[in-house]
Amino acid sequence: MQESSELAGGCLCGSVKYQINQAPTEFYFCHCKQCQKVTGSSFAANMIAKPEDIEWLLGEDILTHFEHPSRAFSKTFCSRCGSGLPHVNKSGTSLVIPAGSLDQAPPISPQANIFVAEQAIWLANGLKARSFKAYPE
Repeated sequence: MQESSELAGGCLCGSVKYQINQAPTEFYFCHCKQCQKVTGSSFAANMIAKPEDIEWLLGEDILTHFEHPSRAFSKTFCSRCGSGLPHVNKSGTSLVIPAGSLDQAPPISPQANIFVAEQAIWLANGLKARSFKAYPE
């Protein structure tokens, strides 16, 4: 487990910064259609912690929150750059932390792929595609 001061994150433009005071207990790759839409990718990489484990250091006042009207699904993001950021779930029981918003490697590894029945049909072929260290020339 990392020290609380080491588990920090924020948005792409630097307007929002946060700190997690306890290591997350769960880490999932979610392949549901909502996570595909909200990330613009094949899945979301989310960690779970307790709602009280977050401390907003900068920019809490510029966060925007979206609640799906019919499913237990939500997202919080920076209103300036659109980066996904931690949020408390609809029921108020969990803090959902987008792994990509951390400033360093997460203290735990992904434990499961969830909603795989909804997985993007192009993911498997994409994982087999050629790899480049940077944008291909």
